[in-house]
Amino acid sequence: MWILAAVVVVLSVAAIIVAWQAQQRIGGLQQELVRRQQDSQTKSTEALMLAKQAQDNMRESVAKVALLEARLAEVAIQRSQLEDLIQSLSRSRDENLLVDVDSAIRVALQQTAITGSAEPLVSALKQSDERLARYNQPRLEGVRRAIARDLDRVKAVGVADLPSLSIKLDEAVRLVDELPLLAVAEPRKAASAPAAAKPVQRSAPVDANSVGWMKSWNDSLAQASDRVWSEVKSLVRVTRIDHPEAMLLAPEQAFFVRENLKLRLLNARIALLSRQFDTAQIDLQIAQTALDRYFERSSRRYTLTTELIKQAMAQARHLVVPRPDDTLAALTAASAGR
Repeated sequence: MWILAAVVVVLSVAAIIVAWQAQQRIGGLQQELVRRQQDSQTKSTEALMLAKQAQDNMRESVAKVALLEARLAEVAIQRSQLEDLIQSLSRSRDENLLVDVDSAIRVALQQTAITGSAEPLVSALKQSDERLARYNQPRLEGVRRAIARDLDRVKAVGVADLPSLSIKLDEAVRLVDELPLLAVAEPRKAASAPAAAKPVQRSAPVDANSVGWMKSWNDSLAQASDRVWSEVKSLVRVTRIDHPEAMLLAPEQAFFVRENLKLRLLNARIALLSRQFDTAQIDLQIAQTALDRYFERSSRRYTLTTELIKQAMAQARHLVVPRPDDTLAALTAASAGR
């Protein structure tokens, strides 16, 4: 009996010991869990702080990268500008000469297109040829030959000399006021001095007084007859009239005829300066028709005015100045083969 009780006591003590040990283990585990949880929270807080710092650092890095890229772009631009400057400074004398000649010819082309005269282009080609001749570079002889061909082609084109034509038309306008009209008879000029009396052939000696009296009487008679004949001729005037309406022109209308003729000539002058050659031709033809219809053709001023108008009509032609394509092509080839 006491053995059973002893066993029970032993088992109870063992159970108590085992329970106490289990309780100790559970307490240790709880402490370990609490410690690990605290460590985890600490690490999590540190991780958040590190993440925030990393984000701030990333923003700073992005800003620095953008700044570096902008500076790199500026450096690239400065480098390209510096390379261009170095290239322009290091160009050879040949290239500088070719660039100058090409620029001068292109500017002359623009001036020719604006003014309608071939003089700027001819002058530029001559100056370019002189510069190349002074430089005396064998490899540029092809350019000189091209300039010579283009210069011959440009000179062969008879471009209208607008300043000269303007002067001629201004002179024709000035002469209009002096032109005699068919409807208004122009007073005839005074007869020329009578011809010298023929020497008297004497077959025998005559008294000097009688000879002098006869000579003066003959001279007086000749002068009187000349005056009478001049008066008779002034009474009759024979004129060829192709347009009868010209003789019916009233004196007050003569002013308007002259002014209309002047306006036609001035319109032709303006059309020439504007390079409207067809319009100028029409105005000049109308002016010539008015001259032939209303003015006297036997007058010297009519002949001069008609000649001026005909010269203007002959020269007022629209001609295209040829481009110096051979020269430009030779310059390009010479620049490419440097």
